[in-house]
Amino acid sequence: MKFRAVLTTAILAALPQVAAADTASVNVALVTFADEWIGAALSEPMRVAAQSGGHSPLAMFMGADIVVKSVMFGLALASVLGWAVWAGKMLQVNVANSRLRRSYRQLARAGTLTGASQKAYSGPVRVMVSAAQAEIDISSGLGKDGVKERVTSELSRVEAGAARSMQSGAMVLGSIGSTAPFIGLFGTVWGIMNSFIGIAESGTTSLSVVAPGIAEALLATAIGLVAAIPAVLLYNHITRVVSGYRARIGDAAALVERCLSRDLDRRAEETAPARTTLRNLAAE
Repeated sequence: MKFRAVLTTAILAALPQVAAADTASVNVALVTFADEWIGAALSEPMRVAAQSGGHSPLAMFMGADIVVKSVMFGLALASVLGWAVWAGKMLQVNVANSRLRRSYRQLARAGTLTGASQKAYSGPVRVMVSAAQAEIDISSGLGKDGVKERVTSELSRVEAGAARSMQSGAMVLGSIGSTAPFIGLFGTVWGIMNSFIGIAESGTTSLSVVAPGIAEALLATAIGLVAAIPAVLLYNHITRVVSGYRARIGDAAALVERCLSRDLDRRAEETAPARTTLRNLAAE
């Protein structure tokens, strides 16, 4: 708690100095950074936009103060992060679905858990088969109804865990979608505030003086919406894909339960003659 308080105090104390930083010096630093790390393809348009001005998005970005610049840059990074999370999750789900379908087909062909090699399966199916086999071994000699109940409980836990693991990380998209518009609005409010301060200092209400600052401020809200709208759509898409993946895990769990029931019935049929013989001997 003390660290958070110190950090918050330091940020609040530094904010006025950061906001007062000269726009020209900030632009020089940005152009230098772009030239060193990206190349002239970006640094040269940034240099031209900073020197000549204009009404293009890049020119308005270069003309904004450091706070609005930071908001725009952060929102652009959030947008890139959102697309990266979506791409990574889609790759993860596609690979998991491929392994799940392959393991499902192998178990369906086998039709039994007895003697099944765990290495033949992968992902949640491997965990389910392992859990069912372990429960069969532990519950040797007990009633099959209790075995089925305990295995069903374990399979439900595995199913929920696999879906939860697949859903992890997707909340980044939800957070971007819910907060990006408000962050952009903060940049807009800050920019408009600076525009009104400039009006007060210049003593003129000419539209040519007011409009550029307001346009720069509104650009922050526009970037926030550009980051938020795709993030919400991508989050909904990932949620639907993960729901489909969980449904397939449920199908695999049902297959494991059918194989388990089949194995328990076979075991009961195999032990029935032996129990009958023992009862006959005891009766004699």
